[in-house]
Amino acid sequence: MTFVTQWLEKLIDPFAPANGTPPKSLIPFARWSLSGSEKAIALALCAVSFAGMVELTSAAFAGWVVDRAANAVPGAYWDQFAPLIIFGLVFYMIVRPIALTVDAATTSVVMGPHLFPLIISRLNRYALGHSMRYFENDFAGRISQKCMQTARSLTDIVIETVDVVIFSFMMFIGALILMGGIDGRLLIGFAVWGLLYGCALWYFIPRVMQKSKARAGARTVVTGQLVDTLSNIATVKLFAHNSFEDRAALDALGTFRDRALEFGYLSAGFRMVLMTLGGILPVMSILGSLYLWSIGQATVGDITVTAMIGSRLSMLTNRLGFTAISIFSSIGEVEDGMQTLAKTHEVVDRPDAATMLDAHGPIEFDRVGFSYGSDITAIQGLDLTIRQGEKLAVVGASGAGKSTFVSLLLRLYDVEQGRILINGADIRDVTQEALRRQISVVRQETAMFNRSALDNIRYGKPDATIEEVIEAAKLAAADDFIADLRDGRGRTGYDAYLGERGVKLSGGQRQRIALARAILKDAPILILDEATSALDSEVEAEIQTSLDHVMEGKTVIAIAHRLSTIARMDRIIVMEKGRIAEIGTHSELLAKQGIYAGFWARQSGGFLGAE
Repeated sequence: MTFVTQWLEKLIDPFAPANGTPPKSLIPFARWSLSGSEKAIALALCAVSFAGMVELTSAAFAGWVVDRAANAVPGAYWDQFAPLIIFGLVFYMIVRPIALTVDAATTSVVMGPHLFPLIISRLNRYALGHSMRYFENDFAGRISQKCMQTARSLTDIVIETVDVVIFSFMMFIGALILMGGIDGRLLIGFAVWGLLYGCALWYFIPRVMQKSKARAGARTVVTGQLVDTLSNIATVKLFAHNSFEDRAALDALGTFRDRALEFGYLSAGFRMVLMTLGGILPVMSILGSLYLWSIGQATVGDITVTAMIGSRLSMLTNRLGFTAISIFSSIGEVEDGMQTLAKTHEVVDRPDAATMLDAHGPIEFDRVGFSYGSDITAIQGLDLTIRQGEKLAVVGASGAGKSTFVSLLLRLYDVEQGRILINGADIRDVTQEALRRQISVVRQETAMFNRSALDNIRYGKPDATIEEVIEAAKLAAADDFIADLRDGRGRTGYDAYLGERGVKLSGGQRQRIALARAILKDAPILILDEATSALDSEVEAEIQTSLDHVMEGKTVIAIAHRLSTIARMDRIIVMEKGRIAEIGTHSELLAKQGIYAGFWARQSGGFLGAE
């Protein structure tokens, strides 16, 4: 038994990657999502088909019993009914239980627990490969909801199609065979009924799918609205806009209610039609068999068989109606999800991209141009060589192109003109992961996971020991406040969870965690994007020595405005409208009395332009 269960559990590898990108049409998308599960689905089809035949055998057996009883005489129980007794015992105590158990197991053991993780792991893996632009143009909560919705709906489609549609189809095929065996004229009623049923499906199916897709889209808008509000709850409260956000949510919910009502009315009409057709079927089959019996061309057992089959098919038709609504609404939700999830990746690795990069060399921007795919140029004609081990500061007014400069180096976007080289290698000739493994980043807007402080720091080096993590935290002046952390579940210190996006920490604490993460990663290239902007002067002074230690021997690019950071750099570039307007050391740029000198003068008065 253990061998059988293990074999069943291994029919689908729920975490197997898919080949290529998800197609943008339904059937190919389903194939992409479900590839690798074909054997399991085939087994389920065989099991449910056999179960359908078994159920029809029950009806046929009842007819045999009635006919044998009608022709029997009192007494001689075993002699007259021995074949029926033996068949009944074997069939109902062995064959039928095994058939129905296998049928149930294919759903509850093989498909149910495996198809959903198979699909969602593939959708999540593909979503992770999108460029930053994809995530900037959508809500994270909406994207995750689309993944869940699509995976759940496609899983439901497969299971319900196998469990109900295929089972019903086999029952109908078997019923036709049994009815034809009694008298071919009984099939005329089935043909008429089938035509009516087909017309009902032809009318309702596209409408159900359309309404379901509209309902799914409206539900997604609600999710996006709620996620947007709750993600910015501090701003909502500071501006006293609870009522405003409540009204926006109610507007989205009102639209969802309208779409849901449209779907509900159509569903109710569809079910009414199918249930009416389901009621016609047993009436036609019973009346037909009674007529044949009245003219001596059918037995009492034949009436029993047709009555049981007709009643069973009527119940199946009603169930099929409910299932059809569910399947076609799920199809609408899958199609809605595909519009978001099956978009082509903007930044992709080349087929022959190297998986290793030696970043111990110069960084070269060779006539780089970039405009975010619009008419507004963010970077134009940028030529710059950053020597290995050089400390470069990047300054400029808001919108000058500083963040774009860093994003292109990290290949969060692909350059539109020119190229970027690291140690002579075009960054597009290596995988994105290989590139980013060689770069540590501390950003102004630090990202924290709702995980422990230990896990957040260890993100820089997943195999780091606890001692290495603590040492990095000490260098970043984070060890003291981490020791005092306590979360809502009583976890303390490095085990305490930081809350969603690090909400339980101050801005300075988040930046020190991020700095510890970068220290632990110890990559040859270090990017500091206002890495000390949220620190007070005392803490900044405390970690400045650590920063000097961390920067030693590394190529450093610092987007920074504070005197303490800028003045210590080997060179400074001043960006304006996507170009390098000035370049030189701190002293050289002051002597020019240009843009940088103006920034310096404003900083000395307490302000330096920020991006």
